[in-house]
Amino acid sequence: MTRLLGLDVGTSSVKGLAIDEDGAVLAVAERGYPLSTPRPGWSEQDPEDWWRGAAEVLDELDASSAAGIGLSGQMHGLVALDASARPLRPAILWNDGRTQAQCDEIERRIGFERLVELTGNRALAGFTAPKLLWLAEHEPEVYGRIAHILLPKDYVRLKLTDGHAIDVADASGTLLFDVAARGWSDEVVNALDVDPAWLPAVYESPAVTGLTHGGVPVAAGAGDQAAGALGVGVVAEGGPASVVLGTSGVVFAALDRYAHDPQARVHAFCHAVPQAWHIMGVMLSAAGSLQWLRETVGGTYDELLGGAAEWEPCVEGLLFAPYLAGERTPHADPGARGAFAGLSLRHDRGALARAVLEGVAFALRDALDLVEELGGRPRVGRISGGGARSQLWLEIVASVLEMPLEATVVDEGAAYGAALLGGVAAGVWSDAREAVSTCVKVTRTIEPRPEWIEPYAEARERFRGLYPALRPLQV
Repeated sequence: MTRLLGLDVGTSSVKGLAIDEDGAVLAVAERGYPLSTPRPGWSEQDPEDWWRGAAEVLDELDASSAAGIGLSGQMHGLVALDASARPLRPAILWNDGRTQAQCDEIERRIGFERLVELTGNRALAGFTAPKLLWLAEHEPEVYGRIAHILLPKDYVRLKLTDGHAIDVADASGTLLFDVAARGWSDEVVNALDVDPAWLPAVYESPAVTGLTHGGVPVAAGAGDQAAGALGVGVVAEGGPASVVLGTSGVVFAALDRYAHDPQARVHAFCHAVPQAWHIMGVMLSAAGSLQWLRETVGGTYDELLGGAAEWEPCVEGLLFAPYLAGERTPHADPGARGAFAGLSLRHDRGALARAVLEGVAFALRDALDLVEELGGRPRVGRISGGGARSQLWLEIVASVLEMPLEATVVDEGAAYGAALLGGVAAGVWSDAREAVSTCVKVTRTIEPRPEWIEPYAEARERFRGLYPALRPLQV
């Protein structure tokens, strides 16, 4: 039996899985590690924790017998290494918010329009480039010793293969990459005074970047969103989109050519499929909003969802703005905050839960509408994430998006897409599209509820008035 491994270096744990040549999951392993928040708004991890966890997972999955390994992981993090490839300090992660001043400086140096044209994105605090500027200003002794920079999964690759490499999808999230040309941007790199010698070699996601010390080929891999989308079969323009109901929410669609939103309300990156790109709308508090409600008002998820089911759509005018941690799409505003609007004496815990489910769905529709502007309307969404376990929530999302949602046999996230890339690197499949056609299978379809479409369309217009109404009240 052919054995292929996928490894996802996440924020709270590293997850690995083994699959066979038909895509069936043979084994899963996971190891957690700590997150450090040394100051408010900071988020850091020790790269050696990733490697220790990855080594244990690979050992449990018997990596020595694998035909190929694919890598995925949290995006945007900065791993700064010295000339001996040792970390100079803890890695600064994607959810670290210390670099807003550096983001403003980047947009000033390059110009907003030119930056978005080249990189597909505006400067956001989570991205890699602002972290380098922060180091130069606040830790110059560390900055002066940098010899290499990597992203999280690529540090694990370094330990596996001794090679400095990155894939085009993850590189797109550094803000140092020419996304259209699929290579480092000389213009941006020079404008930000980054030494080009620091940057790793760039590969297409299925390409072999080296061999483990045991001789197993390691694919370039992809950032977690691109790998996760590949794992549910999102490979080409006009095909299905990925709709993620995780802690954050995502609408992700593939493109056959580079396109970007001039206002940078959605992200534009290279895809894990060679010569394909993707656009992605991100909301920061999707299933995270429901988790917050449960922790705040009490009850189990089943109790909250059961109470929500007792209310009719639109909850008698109750709306929820899901901006609990700021927002990305369509409002690039880290200061945005959540709110309930339209509360009455009749509203109970179930009403609050229903409003949260609907508010998240309305925010996903904001993202879908922007995706449609750039790449056409997807015919169907492939659903994943913890929120996808709720049939009620899926029916609400399908009705708000006015688009059927499909569930797949395997919902193992980015690790599954990474394993597919490992299979292409091993020669099991000729390319990513063949891997998807062989392995990704739909199990069921959730159709929109026809009687919900019109009331949700009306409520959506009211929802879109929430952010501009609330913004002047932000502290």
